[in-house]
Amino acid sequence: MSTDKQSAKEFVAFWTGKGYEKGQTQPFWLWLLQLLGVEHPATAIEFEDKANIDHAHGFIDGYIPATHVLVEQKSLGKSLTAGIPQSDGTVLSPFQQAKRYAVDLPYSRRPRWVVTCNFAEFLIYDMERPDAEPESLLLAELPDQLHRLRFLVDTTAEAIRREEEISKRAGDVVGLIYDALLKQYHDPTSPDTHKSLNELCVRLVFLLYAEDADLFSHLQFHDYLKRFEARDARLALRELFKVLDTPLDKRDPYLSPDLAAFPYVNGGLFANANLEIPLLNDEILDLILRKGSEEFDWKDISPTIFGAVFESTLNPETRRSGGMHYTSVANIHKVIDPLFLDALRAELSEVVSGQWIVVSGQSSKKPPTNSSLTTNHYPLTTSIKARLRAFIERLASLIFLDPACGSGNFLTETYISLRRLENEALSLIIGNQGVLDLEGDMVRVSLSQFHGIEINDFACRVAQTALWIAENQMLRETERIAHRNLNPLPLKSYDGIVEGNALRVDWGGIREQGMVDGDTNHYPLTTNHFSYIIGNPPFVGYSLQSEEQKADILALYRDEKGRPYKTAGKVDYVAGWYWKAAEYMVSNPATRTALVSTNSITQGEQFAAAWKPLVERFGVAIDFAHRTFRWDSESNSKAHVHCVIVGFSVRASGDSGKLIFDGGKATTVPHINAYLLPAPDVFVESRNKPLCDVPEMVYGNKPTDGGFLFLDENERKQTIVNEPAIELFIHPFLGATEFLNGGKRYCLWLKNASPSILHNSCFIRKRLEQVREFRQNSTKAMTRDSADAPGLFQEIRQPESGKYLLVPRHSSENRSYIPIGFIDASVICGDANLMIPSATLYHFGVLTSSVHNAWMRAVAGRLKSDYRYSAQIVYNNFPWPEANDAQKARIEATAQAILDARAKFPKATLADLYDELAMP
Repeated sequence: MSTDKQSAKEFVAFWTGKGYEKGQTQPFWLWLLQLLGVEHPATAIEFEDKANIDHAHGFIDGYIPATHVLVEQKSLGKSLTAGIPQSDGTVLSPFQQAKRYAVDLPYSRRPRWVVTCNFAEFLIYDMERPDAEPESLLLAELPDQLHRLRFLVDTTAEAIRREEEISKRAGDVVGLIYDALLKQYHDPTSPDTHKSLNELCVRLVFLLYAEDADLFSHLQFHDYLKRFEARDARLALRELFKVLDTPLDKRDPYLSPDLAAFPYVNGGLFANANLEIPLLNDEILDLILRKGSEEFDWKDISPTIFGAVFESTLNPETRRSGGMHYTSVANIHKVIDPLFLDALRAELSEVVSGQWIVVSGQSSKKPPTNSSLTTNHYPLTTSIKARLRAFIERLASLIFLDPACGSGNFLTETYISLRRLENEALSLIIGNQGVLDLEGDMVRVSLSQFHGIEINDFACRVAQTALWIAENQMLRETERIAHRNLNPLPLKSYDGIVEGNALRVDWGGIREQGMVDGDTNHYPLTTNHFSYIIGNPPFVGYSLQSEEQKADILALYRDEKGRPYKTAGKVDYVAGWYWKAAEYMVSNPATRTALVSTNSITQGEQFAAAWKPLVERFGVAIDFAHRTFRWDSESNSKAHVHCVIVGFSVRASGDSGKLIFDGGKATTVPHINAYLLPAPDVFVESRNKPLCDVPEMVYGNKPTDGGFLFLDENERKQTIVNEPAIELFIHPFLGATEFLNGGKRYCLWLKNASPSILHNSCFIRKRLEQVREFRQNSTKAMTRDSADAPGLFQEIRQPESGKYLLVPRHSSENRSYIPIGFIDASVICGDANLMIPSATLYHFGVLTSSVHNAWMRAVAGRLKSDYRYSAQIVYNNFPWPEANDAQKARIEATAQAILDARAKFPKATLADLYDELAMP
């Protein structure tokens, strides 16, 4: 039982049958908040706040400021829906009473949620859905339903949900504008057209954002463009772009007042004077003015998921071939939190946990350990202020690289996270004096600390713009803290995003590109290397790689003498980023890296090929890892990929505890190997023959026939009626699906068939003609060659007699055991399975054991999260026991008992029998 569930059970056991409003409300809610993970609940909830009601007074039982939750508590046994007489003579239900209190609250404290409770039941009211029925949660349900109260303490969920909503709506707007503009270009299919259109859309979005986010005056772009007819709007945009890229002192003094009123933007966003802008029509002008400006507010768009806004404008084929995925904020933090952000938060907490001075006769105290670090109750001592200044300078010294940055999600969220830490430190420095006591620039964290490499030109532009938007939003937060106006315009020139193939670019060589406009104070010589390398490189399996991508990998995976590793052609494309990072860290050992990958890189056939040279040649050590989980994108069409996260460096592996995250839990271990297990470094490499003296495992038979050698049950019956003589050549067939889930399927098995049978059967002749035609039209030479023998499977391994042991190549992760079984040789085994033609009962017993299945789970590949069994990796490397005759006899007896247990349920499929809940 989990600790949370056990704690909830103890809570329920204590409070069942008791609960008095006046005396027990506070301990009840303090304990409940502690259950939800609040370390110091007394600082999180306010009790008995006075509320003025028509010249009378009432008291709010509980209010949680961080999540805007108002609590109306009643004693045990009191109804939560019936009316209760009030002191002023009115009769109100607890919810009506809470609503009356809410009206008295300042607007900023109006409740988002109202919870009424009588110690035995909670009624939860969502104030954004006033017509909806309240959700009911009973005290007794808490051990299994505690997550339903997460809204009480979750300060991020609502903000993230709103940002997602805004971003999706923005994506719809951009998509409409994009599609309408595309039709106006002379050649809508041209790459140059798409490049121009992508840049134009980025400019338009920036302008729409600028007029909503106070970079421009309100609706300034809208009002300017509205003056023009559609036929003149193209020229109007061109003139505006030129003005935005021209400093105020260099502008034409005779500019029209509406153009002259626009500020200088700079940053290179409007620098391309040769941008192709198509003729605009009334539809496009209406979309920009109405949909883009009047009906949508851009200021609260999340720059972190800025790429998702533009996903609908990217060519879908380009997205697929590049393996691009747009990443949620929560998943980004799975990478950056354990890599550096948790340590920085802890560092800031430690800075402010020093001695606080005495104020107004109060005793000195330390801030609560769960505080947001922005409290102004007490001024800090000078020494702590100095430490805070040093902390800010440390933030400003960190340099980041995302070598597959896409639309900038990782860089943007990292920038925002660092700026928030900086703002917290600034808030503490300001203290309760209301003035800033900080020498030099107020904001030290700079965009020039953030570098990216991206092969797609449009994504580069979006990433750059997203970072500018993030900079503006964070400056607004700093303004509120420092009580100063901080104008982000003109934008500082920023060239930190490099367009190029990251596997061909010298990562160290791009280090200086973000250093422009003389902005060198963030680059002390001691941190001239990248501090952290982060990202989500493209997911492309080795069998799906283009020739160029294969060449990229082969150019990297070379030994010390420059020779390609023999296994280099078997690694996923993402392995190239691991290689480049390791190569960089050898020269810059202080750098640490964390990358997202499909889970295939830590399992199966490519595992040793990818990892062995990284560990043995570069000394890569894994610092933390998230084991397989589902990685969701933030696109409208959400992509689900089963991923791992690997944080690694080239430091000595024993320097500190390592963290493995699995199923939401973190475990500290002394070492993590590349299988993401707390075990020594082991590399299970592909073998052609078994390690031990056991029968060989082979693939099933491969038809490559276009389906023309197969029959279903009805076709078989009809064919036998028409041509009884060919029944002997129609065999049952088992693919993995039929073996696991049942169902009947048949095939023509014509090995050793008499030519007269083939000649005289109309059915067979027709099918063979279809097979021959299918194979002749193949792009593969081997398949075309097999067209000369259309009556045979392309690859045949079927035993002539007896039984063989069948192992499906893929099986559900939800099974503790891969179902395997003995099959008569008359049943043809398909290549979705593996076979052991001469297996015995002893071999079946060992392979179906817990030990073998544990081995399989550790080293097998995965298809998504399902097991992918391999002869070369799993079976051939398995260390079989050295069993004596008596031990073998016991294993055989157990194996037979398993087969006997199966036989008791003849109508059940193997999928039924091996279901974790239904297994006998």
